[in-house]
Amino acid sequence: MTRGAESSTVGGAAALVGISVRTLHHWDSIGLVVPSGRTPAGYRVYSAADIARIHRVLVYRELGIPLADIARLLDDPDTDPQEHLRRQRTQLADRIDRLQTMLQAVDRMLDASGKGIQLTPEQQSEIFGASWRIDWVEEAENRWSGTPQWAQYADRAATRTTADWQHLAAEVNALNADLAAAVRNGVAPGSPEANTLAERHRAGISQHFDCTHAMQVCLARNFTTDPGYTEYYDAFHPGLNTWLQAAINANAQAHGVDPATATWPDQT
Repeated sequence: MTRGAESSTVGGAAALVGISVRTLHHWDSIGLVVPSGRTPAGYRVYSAADIARIHRVLVYRELGIPLADIARLLDDPDTDPQEHLRRQRTQLADRIDRLQTMLQAVDRMLDASGKGIQLTPEQQSEIFGASWRIDWVEEAENRWSGTPQWAQYADRAATRTTADWQHLAAEVNALNADLAAAVRNGVAPGSPEANTLAERHRAGISQHFDCTHAMQVCLARNFTTDPGYTEYYDAFHPGLNTWLQAAINANAQAHGVDPATATWPDQT
C-alpha cells in the first residue's frame, strides 16, 4: 500500500497518539502494530486502521496487560471487538474510581499537613474536654513542622473521623485517671505498675507518630518546664506532671535509655 489521504508517517502517527517514534518502531519489530504500507521511499505508513489498533494497544497497556498478551487479544479471530471495548471501558472506569479515591486521600493529607487535627475548635473542646487548649496544635506545628514525626501525625490525622478522635480522647482520659490514681496510691516511679502506665502513655503518643523511649523522655521534659502542661496534669491531680516525668524517665532507663542524655532524632 502506498501513502493515501488517511495515512500517516511514523512521526505523524506518534504525534497523533502521543507516544514516541521509538515505541512505534519497537511495536513494529515485535509484530504488535505493523504499519500497513510504505511510501515510495520505503518509509513506514500507518493507515486509519493501524492508528485504531495503536489506540487499542494503549488502552490495554494502561490496564497493565503485557504487550505479548495484548497481541494475542488483538489477533484472536474469535474475539468480539465490541465486547472487548465494553470490558475495557468498565476496567478503565474502575481504575478511575480507584485513582479518584487516592487523589482525595492525598488532598486530605495535604490539608492535614497545614491543619493537623481535622476538627473545628468547638469540636476539639467538646471531644478533648475543658482542659484542652486550642492553641496546642498550632504550637506543635510551629515546633515540629518539617520533622518526620509531624508528617506522620498529619498523615494519620487526615484519615481520622470525629468518632476516631472521640475514641482516642476516651483512651487519654482513662490513662490520665489511672495516672492520677497511681499518684494518690503512692505508686513509685520505676515500679512495675508505674512502668506499665509509662508504656501506655508512650503507646498513646505512638498512635500519632512512632515514639521511642528517648523521644518520650524528651517530650516529658516539657511537663515540668511548660506551665501549660503543669496546668493540664494538675487538673487530674496536683503534681501529676512531676510524677509522670519521673515514671517515664525510670521506664526509659529500664529500657537502656539514659534520661539525662536522651535526644530527639537528628538532634545533636
